[in-house]
Amino acid sequence: MKTAPTPSEIRTLFANSEPIEVWHKASDIIERIDPTHDLSLAHQVFDDVVRLFRGDYPGYRPITTLYHDLHHTLDVFLCTIRLLHGAHVAGTALSADEITCTMIAALMHDIGYAQLIGDDNGTGAKYTKTHVNRGIQFMRSYLSERHFPAAWADLLEPMICCTDPARPLSQIHFADNKTHQLGQLLATADLVGQMADRTYLEKLLFLYFEFKEAHLGNFRNLHELLRSTQQFYDVTRKKLDNELGGLHVLLNHHFKEWFGVERNYYLESIISNIDYLAQIIRLDEADYLRMLKRGGIVEKVKSMALPKEIT
Repeated sequence: MKTAPTPSEIRTLFANSEPIEVWHKASDIIERIDPTHDLSLAHQVFDDVVRLFRGDYPGYRPITTLYHDLHHTLDVFLCTIRLLHGAHVAGTALSADEITCTMIAALMHDIGYAQLIGDDNGTGAKYTKTHVNRGIQFMRSYLSERHFPAAWADLLEPMICCTDPARPLSQIHFADNKTHQLGQLLATADLVGQMADRTYLEKLLFLYFEFKEAHLGNFRNLHELLRSTQQFYDVTRKKLDNELGGLHVLLNHHFKEWFGVERNYYLESIISNIDYLAQIIRLDEADYLRMLKRGGIVEKVKSMALPKEIT
């Protein structure tokens, strides 16, 4: 008989820093969808994306963006897999190509932050406004070089476009309703996966520096970005429920089948983060950093920031 997860098991849901562990989690879930599914091509892409982030991919530097890092991609990837499983449990038929392409889209959705060798000016954060298009260019070249099915590129492109926060889905061309739904699913994972991270609030401090390099947001300091995050959450929740079709409920189906408990641990983690954020932003600017304790991130930020940026 299935039992509700322990607090440790819930924390493990969002512990996605080790690629090997994440791949094992993902492959176990895919096996629940289709025990015969061939994961070889998705595994090849997974390994190559990890190599790219780490600087082991030919022609590229390591990806050094601090917020949009490998951990973020792994968070989104695993959330995508859980949503796919939830869709399967809810009765959605998924073809082999749809499963594999959705996995690849999740892995490549932020690959546009990569810098070629010789591109030594700053980090990939300078490509924030163009990273989705850069990622699509990389994806098309990669699929051609690896001799993947040619039709996959046209399936992947609109899905990856759905993760561009500046591009409404109404401006994206989808070949059919299923591709539209898979794009919504990926965009849901991109938002839910990052905001459920237990270090989400701390990593917002890293996001400040990415925005600064990209000349986005015009935030006066770190505290101002944190104060704006409540509004971002409100806007995001409406987007999840409306433009993205409310597909976050598929996580309830996943956890019902996986743990025997119909709960959405991602949304619960997000609400916990936002509730804690509300406590932080009520503090004076001089005191808020002491409330952010996870991952040693504040200490790293203090070494990066000018005094006026951490007040």
